[in-house]
Amino acid sequence: MPIIETRNVNKTYETGPVKVEALKNVSISIDQGEMVAIMGPSGCGKTTLLNCLSGIDEVTSGQVIVEGKDITAMDDDAKTIFRAKRMGFVFQFYNLLPVLTAEENVELPLLLTEEKTNEARKKALELLTAVGLKERANMRPSSLSGGERQRVTIARALVNNPALIWADEPTGNLDKKTADEVVALMRKLNKEKGETFVIVTHDPEVGAACDRIVHMRDGLIVDENGSIGQITREIRKMG
Repeated sequence: MPIIETRNVNKTYETGPVKVEALKNVSISIDQGEMVAIMGPSGCGKTTLLNCLSGIDEVTSGQVIVEGKDITAMDDDAKTIFRAKRMGFVFQFYNLLPVLTAEENVELPLLLTEEKTNEARKKALELLTAVGLKERANMRPSSLSGGERQRVTIARALVNNPALIWADEPTGNLDKKTADEVVALMRKLNKEKGETFVIVTHDPEVGAACDRIVHMRDGLIVDENGSIGQITREIRKMG
């Protein structure tokens, strides 16, 4: 069953007299438990699509249905609560709070949803153990490597047991070895926990690890079942 459906989604940015059509009549369906990569040239609308699908950004027209709920019809407060309870986010630059330990960063989403402190601490430690960082739980981000920080981010994204994980260039700030480890970790968690992962990436190796590639160009989805060979050819065209 689809966990995400969009129906003729358009997103237009206006800066004075200039209008930019970032998304053009985008319709897409993603099933529960899929790990999907969104790929394409820079500026094609990948991050805009992720932001509109997750409700971070409002669409200009069309519908976004997540778990059967039309998030385009929700007000800001309702969308914020829905994201906090049903979604997790992984970004390229981690977005960890430097004054908090790894454990405290992971448990923060639970505290924001009024989870009891003891229960939040327990869940945070379980997730840090799952991503191989149990021994680093009391370390602050400045004492962790880039790969370790991204593992903390992944643990934080999973701590609410969300239905959906959104990842925007999760390996973009990592060396190849560390990137491979992070991708393998996301794939492992996807298989074991059944959460849906939607990953914006330029990296063909990230795409190869996913179940499916959605290929974008100029605000349009040009292929929902793209291959790595196709993506590689597109990258070569870009020089």
